[in-house]
Amino acid sequence: MLIAIVEDDVIQADLLALTLQSGGHHTQTFHTSLAFFEAIKTIQFDLFLLDWNLPDYSGGMIIKWVRENIGWQTPIMVATAIEDESNIVAALKTGADDYLIKPIKSMELLARIEVLLRRFKSVAPQVLHLGNFEIDTSQRLIRIAGKEIEMTQKEYDLALFLFQHPGKLFSRMNLLEQIWGLKVEIDTRTVDTHISRLRRKLALDGTHQWQLTSVYGYGYRLESVNLSAPVAQAS
Repeated sequence: MLIAIVEDDVIQADLLALTLQSGGHHTQTFHTSLAFFEAIKTIQFDLFLLDWNLPDYSGGMIIKWVRENIGWQTPIMVATAIEDESNIVAALKTGADDYLIKPIKSMELLARIEVLLRRFKSVAPQVLHLGNFEIDTSQRLIRIAGKEIEMTQKEYDLALFLFQHPGKLFSRMNLLEQIWGLKVEIDTRTVDTHISRLRRKLALDGTHQWQLTSVYGYGYRLESVNLSAPVAQAS
């Protein structure tokens, strides 16, 4: 596993690297947040190990940036001397997955990393490929031929649900229950509006092998217009 260590104290960074390497991991060390930000543009790490106090950005700012720009598929562990409970809560709420207090115990660090990596591997995000469509469930986005499509949360939820059930006819009420919840009081025209937006944004008119058709007075069905179109697969 490749682990990024973001630690401004050179001695602490070296000790962390030696510990991780003794556990069979590869490491790359960064002494500033900016160096780390630059690296993750081209390097895919399996875990981020961050100090909370850095000379340019705080650990909270780094975590927030990672979650907004990289996503939630990579675990983040904070290793710091700050033992204040409010700081721990802030780190976890911002997006950290674990929090260790310095001085770090080598065996505990390796054990916690093993648990984190095992947990993230067991819930590894799926990317669904359907013709030119790519649905990234970890980042909750849809791409067409590699181009990301701007969508609202409900538009994404509706599109994902339909792609997960190709060829199945759903009533407007059924879609309301599935996407908006069982006890919502929303006009069924809300479904029609969202369907119209999906048709336009995703070009679901057969252009990309998929067509979103309506059944008068009932509901909608997403279906392939090409019998040889690929079946959804997870990667």
